Amino acid sequence: MPPGWRFRACAPSRRSIPEVDRVLVSVGAFAALLGVAMGAFAAHGLESRLLDLGYAEVFETAVRYHMWHALGLILIGALHKQRPTLYLAWAGWLMAFGVVLFSGSLYILALSGETGWGAVAPIGGTAFLMAWLLVALGVLLPSDLSDV
Repeated sequence: MPPGWRFRACAPSRRSIPEVDRVLVSVGAFAALLGVAMGAFAAHGLESRLLDLGYAEVFETAVRYHMWHALGLILIGALHKQRPTLYLAWAGWLMAFGVVLFSGSLYILALSGETGWGAVAPIGGTAFLMAWLLVALGVLLPSDLSDV
């Protein structure tokens, strides 16, 4: 074996993943932009409709979780730059997936009144939980076990 060579079980090299940290921060910033836009849209254009349908609180919950997890994506991207692990990369993708499923389904529910969309939100919520667990593992476990 060449000097300095380390075995990494099926882990792609850092070069094979296109700057995960930059992508996660960019996705988080874009998600935050959309979260602010959705909040403004609700406050200035949809308030009466949401109140009439009785879904103003649902929409507010969607915006709140959207924004917190957009900031979470930015945090994960920053952590990944300092500590590039598969745990953190997966945490970022799960968090983005969670925003789409959790907040997205609540937005659709609030705007359409179609209650079936409420069943999708727990899938997004589970993605959030798994993402935060992976953030903890990515920070706590030795980085040489999961380097990318």
